[in-house]
Amino acid sequence: MALGSTFLAENHRRRQPPNSRRKPRSLSPLNKVTLLGSGDLGGQISWHSAYKGKTVTVYDIAEGALDHCRHMHDQYAAIYRADVGASAAGIAATRARLTYSTDLAEAVGHADLVIEAVPEIPEVKTSVYEEMAGLLPEKTLVASNSSTFLPSTFAEATGRPEKFCALHFGNGIWAMNFAKIMAHAGTTRDTLTEITEFAIEIGMMPIPVRKEQNGYVVNTWTVALSNAAQTLVTNGISTHEDVDRSFMKFGFPIGPFGMLDQVGMKTTHDILAYWGGVDGKAQMTANAEYIKKNLLDRGFLGAQAGRGYYSWPNPSFAAADFLDVPDISKVPEIVSLVMPH
Repeated sequence: MALGSTFLAENHRRRQPPNSRRKPRSLSPLNKVTLLGSGDLGGQISWHSAYKGKTVTVYDIAEGALDHCRHMHDQYAAIYRADVGASAAGIAATRARLTYSTDLAEAVGHADLVIEAVPEIPEVKTSVYEEMAGLLPEKTLVASNSSTFLPSTFAEATGRPEKFCALHFGNGIWAMNFAKIMAHAGTTRDTLTEITEFAIEIGMMPIPVRKEQNGYVVNTWTVALSNAAQTLVTNGISTHEDVDRSFMKFGFPIGPFGMLDQVGMKTTHDILAYWGGVDGKAQMTANAEYIKKNLLDRGFLGAQAGRGYYSWPNPSFAAADFLDVPDISKVPEIVSLVMPH
């Protein structure tokens, strides 16, 4: 299975109180859900929502993208059996609640909730919202799974700003079960109530974001961490494995580059490239260019593709000896790396 989040799942499961995975009683009227985008998180949100009893349609513009999503759903089925305790009947019921479509009107025409999970490119998101606006039933709420952008940026494009907010999930949704909720000035209380109820119904811990903030809560610190880690590699200061070793020595089960592989190189590149340009940060732009040249252009797309900085499903950081003190025979090799070039 090509998902690094399985390494977090066991650690997370040990910390959960006994009733933390108990299915909540139904509250919201948001039972028919459409995911716009079938990428890493779109695929996870759609599968998990269906597993929790929602009727889900996955929309993407290309049949090939949907085929990849179906393949990933097969992987999630195995993960949910192994890590979540799903039964064969539960997996079969999840599959029965999922449909896939390249027809936008068909996909959103009966939705109670549409969750947008298209690439982190503002023009792409705006275009999708504008195309969808006239196709939605009056009742439908819209939420963005954007990891960095503000809901106010897209509110008018949705055609229903009062029924729009951000709802951003964590990668490895079955283990990292939190959802950040962010409003814009025009979001109504009723919308936020139903969205929060929906999040709880599908087993998420709501994280309220009290003011609009690019990067929300988690991405505010993870983008800073990821950019700092990538700077060390881009500038030849360290290797991705040594950066992760130094991080994991603090007791974390995974390091910054393991996390980047989970997020996916395309998403990481897009975020660094966008904010490097917007903020005029040359180093961030250089980091995006490094990822494009050394990973994306070589087909190293991240954990779900089987290769990013690490090879998956068995990344070297998961090896038992990854954090061991090296044998003294390694001293000449280490010294050669430190010597001025």
